[in-house]
Amino acid sequence: QVQLVESGGGLVQAGGSLRLSCAASGIFFSLTSMGWYRQAPGKQRELVSSITNRGNTNYADFVKGRFTISRDNGKKMVYLQMNSLRPEDTAVYYCHAEGTGLWGQGTQVTVSP
Repeated sequence: QVQLVESGGGLVQAGGSLRLSCAASGIFFSLTSMGWYRQAPGKQRELVSSITNRGNTNYADFVKGRFTISRDNGKKMVYLQMNSLRPEDTAVYYCHAEGTGLWGQGTQVTVSP
């Protein structure tokens, strides 16, 4: 089955941390760049971070120094470690297989003041 399944979201206080995980199946994961996106209420979906199949990373300015993306090709997993969370990080976070139409169902991250 071709799918991406996110997990790890939740409610955390400002300054806290969360680790999101995305499990991929049915795709050539080791050849695919992966991305984390987020969408807050009333806003467009935006790129948070991406990682190529070789491990090269890219971050949006608003998460640089706070978030870290990583991947495990053997396990077909991609992760997003989120530290120093802020209330403005509150959103639904989505995993995406770059260059495809494949998205996960999303996981809610809520950061309280």
